[in-house]
Amino acid sequence: MDRMIYVAASGAKQIERAQAANNNNLANANTTGFMADLAAFRSQQVFGPGQPSRVYAMATSSGVDFKPGSLVQTGRALDVAVKGNGFIAVQAPDGSEAYTRRGDLQISSTGLLTTGTGAPVLGNGGPIVVPPSSKVEIGADGTVSVLPLGQTPSTMAVVDRIKLVDPATSTLERGSDGLLHTKSGNPAPADGNVSLVSGALESSNVDTIGAMVNMIQLARQFETQVNLMKTAQQNDQASSKLLQF
Repeated sequence: MDRMIYVAASGAKQIERAQAANNNNLANANTTGFMADLAAFRSQQVFGPGQPSRVYAMATSSGVDFKPGSLVQTGRALDVAVKGNGFIAVQAPDGSEAYTRRGDLQISSTGLLTTGTGAPVLGNGGPIVVPPSSKVEIGADGTVSVLPLGQTPSTMAVVDRIKLVDPATSTLERGSDGLLHTKSGNPAPADGNVSLVSGALESSNVDTIGAMVNMIQLARQFETQVNLMKTAQQNDQASSKLLQF
């Protein structure tokens, strides 16, 4: 009976982990530039003394869905979307270089150009700082231009250029900060072929209908594992009564 309980309990635990990943995708269905996490179950043999007769299920992350989301026109000057493949380089909380497709840019009170989550956008020499200006434009190549206060439109000045990269997706992984990092930890080189669409944002690539269906399936599988544990308990009680006789 103990084997039945352990197998059922292990299955319930792994289903709970898969449900957490699926729910995280659903929670970010409206997050700009979000890329869904992919999860899958695999069989894990139980090693130890005796014959290899038991196999547990294990929920593992199989990576990130790098399929681009759809573009939504906003008309806002600081909104940009990566056209096709590629990523925007940002500074992670630990100071390392990370990558995102979130382009809802904003200027902080100190003039720092950041994403909607506050991650500083990187340029040619580090985080981009925008001086006080009456107008900011971002070109298709990532060039950030400003119109200084009190100047005529013909005096647009280039401040910096957003670092755009296009590393192989197989070399990227999502970190605990929610940003993409290279597996080697080395910064990806800038790629001049990556371009931006100004005045637009990329929506999340989460398939909400598929995620909802998956949530229901996982809930039913979890219920099945719980029922197996109840059955094991009932069998154990029945066995105890037989031994009393």
